[in-house]
Amino acid sequence: MQNNPHSIEFFRQKLSEPAFDVRYLFNRGYPRTSTIQFVGNHYRLNEEERHILTRVVVSSNKSKLRKQIKIECNQINNRNLIVDGYNVFITVESLLNNYILWKSDDGFFRDTRGIFKKFKITDTTYKAIDEILTFLLEYHINSVIILFDKQISKSGELARFLSERLKNYSIEGYARTSRHVDFDLKNNSSDYIIATSDGAVIDNSKQVIDIPECIAKNKGYRAFTL
Repeated sequence: MQNNPHSIEFFRQKLSEPAFDVRYLFNRGYPRTSTIQFVGNHYRLNEEERHILTRVVVSSNKSKLRKQIKIECNQINNRNLIVDGYNVFITVESLLNNYILWKSDDGFFRDTRGIFKKFKITDTTYKAIDEILTFLLEYHINSVIILFDKQISKSGELARFLSERLKNYSIEGYARTSRHVDFDLKNNSSDYIIATSDGAVIDNSKQVIDIPECIAKNKGYRAFTL
């Protein structure tokens, strides 16, 4: 019986050795892109498998630094949050649709569907909104700003809906679009807790929370490791 190419055990078995090699090279300072290409070529990995390695494997030093600034779910009480909209919402959608989520080396939950630029609003999007806002309400945040990339279709519509939804939940804050979400997140890191799993943003932040992980824990959802 052949392995199902989309099963979690298939990926874990096939990517165990490549992940070991990628970690080894990362820990010795080799650049990400060329490392993934070299290891991917050596093991004849397809695009999806290389994408998983890119999202999941992190150097030991970078993992340690990121874990130091990651805060627990219950530490957002009376704090201000700024949310990396699509980054968080796409991951929560993956959770709700029971897609594979990975717990990366740095401790953050990530999906590997790679749908960012092709994102479309669906019924699951509205379910994800309610899951996230319920979480924020439960932990009594002070305020929240949710940012969506302006270049993605219907971002303005989504931001307007979310701003109204925040009022319905009696949560202080708003959602808006931005042409430079990463820049806005990095330059607000001293005043807000950042909600994201984007490595580049995490590395320029002082405190970060992984909202998908918090929701997953509440639902008893398991993420997988390599």
